[in-house]
This record gives sequence, C-alpha cells and structure tokens, in this order.
Amino acid sequence: MNKTASISTPTIVALQMCSGLSPDDNITSLKRALKTLPATRPLLVCLPEAFLVFSKTGNDTLRVAKQVEQYKLQLSELCQHHNIWLNAGTMPEPFNEHKYYAASHLYNNQGKLVATYNKIHLFDVTVDDKTGSYRESDFTQAGSDVVVVDSPFGKIGLTVCYDLRFSGLFNELVRQGADIILVPSAFTVPTGQAHWQPLLAARAIETQCYVVAAAQYGTHENGRQTFGHSIIISPWGNTLSELPTGTGFISCNADLDQLQKIRRDMPVQSHQRFREHLL
Repeated sequence: MNKTASISTPTIVALQMCSGLSPDDNITSLKRALKTLPATRPLLVCLPEAFLVFSKTGNDTLRVAKQVEQYKLQLSELCQHHNIWLNAGTMPEPFNEHKYYAASHLYNNQGKLVATYNKIHLFDVTVDDKTGSYRESDFTQAGSDVVVVDSPFGKIGLTVCYDLRFSGLFNELVRQGADIILVPSAFTVPTGQAHWQPLLAARAIETQCYVVAAAQYGTHENGRQTFGHSIIISPWGNTLSELPTGTGFISCNADLDQLQKIRRDMPVQSHQRFREHLL
C-alpha cells in the first residue's frame, strides 16, 4: 500500500456493543450508533469482536460467513456515507465448509477494504463462568499474517481479543512500524476482571503505541456474558477514555507527536535484543 500522510492528533472512537444473534439487527444498532459520533474528520471508528453476530453455535456463525459479502457491502456504504475509517471488529469469513476466519477488516472513508487481519490466537480455554469451556478452534481457522497498514491516523496494527496475551505479536507490530494497535474484544467477565486493564496497559507501555480496545458488554442472546470496559490507553500507559458498562462510545485525540517524543526519550525498540517469530 502507498504510504498515507498522517495527522498529528487524529480522533479515534471505540464503540461498545451487546451484539445478538441477528446480523441485520446488529447492523441496525451500528447505524444508530454512527449517528451519535463526533463530527470531527478524519475519524477512525473501532467495533468490538463478533460485532456482526454473537451466535449460539459455530454452525450458526458458519451460515453467516456464507452471507458475509452483503454485510461487507453495507459497511463500505456506511464508511462512504459518514466519511469515516472503520475497523469492523471481527466478521466470519469462510475458510472451508467447516471453518471460518475471525476476520478483522479495516475500511477507509471511501469504503475501500484496505486491510484484513485473521485472528491468530484462538480461545481454547476453561473459564469459571456459565459457559465454562471455550473451544474457538472447533469452528475458527487461525490466521498466520501480521498486519500493519498506513492510514491518516498513523500506522495501524491489527489484533483481536485473545491475541492480547501474546506480547510477541505486539512486539512484531511495532517492529513493523505500528503507532496505534486495535484490539477488538469480547472478554469473559472473570478474565476481564482479572487481566483486561493490566494486559492492555502492558501492551501499550512495551510497544509505546496507542492501544484501542472496543469491547462487547452484557448478557447476550446466546447466554454468554462479556466484560465491556472499552478503553483507549496512551503509549505511556495512561487510560485516556473508558466505558465500563452499557453500550455507547468513547473517544480520544491521539497525539502522535507525543508518541514520537516518548520513543525518542526511551528508545526501547533500538535497545531490544530479542526477536520472536510466528510458529
């Protein structure tokens, strides 16, 4: 991609949603939310993981994956209509008849799909909540590519939810030039209470990037409960904006000049003596 000139204080918004079973209803909720956002342009809008469908089963999500192009077209049109850049959390993209990618798409304000990141680290864990056992890999295919893209907001690195626990990915993003790292998420309540804010702050501090985490919140139609607490954290580790509960949005102006000063004053990347590689 051709390099895009960035502005020094871009405006970033993170939407907090409680997505349900119907993609059409979730798109309607998104349309309603977009009408409430700041008039500032350029504007980067970030959606949570699974914003399009929060299904009961992987088979339900597979069915949505087969129809995903119509929803991608709607997102493209929304970006053009509102003159926004949009990170569409995750949407199911077909891999084969039995699995899909958890794809995080980035659209520009002309409605063009400029980047796609497929979630690398899949949530196969046991959690002390009503769901208990999570096996994301039963229906989701892991991605394999690290994605950093030029934008008017600086270089954007893409991750998804459980990726947050793997600092090697974040270190690779900043090695590839990331200034802002997006973490669309649907954290469980127990893991969110224990680890959400410390992990996000750690990733921001160690990469010296802005970290933007749009989250799912509440009790969903499928019975799952998510933690919320959408948050934007500075490269120094300060919380700039947070929405603990409910649906709505948070925003901030990212100061890219201050980001560069932090990196000049404490040049941790040039001091780095370890390198990691994706397995």
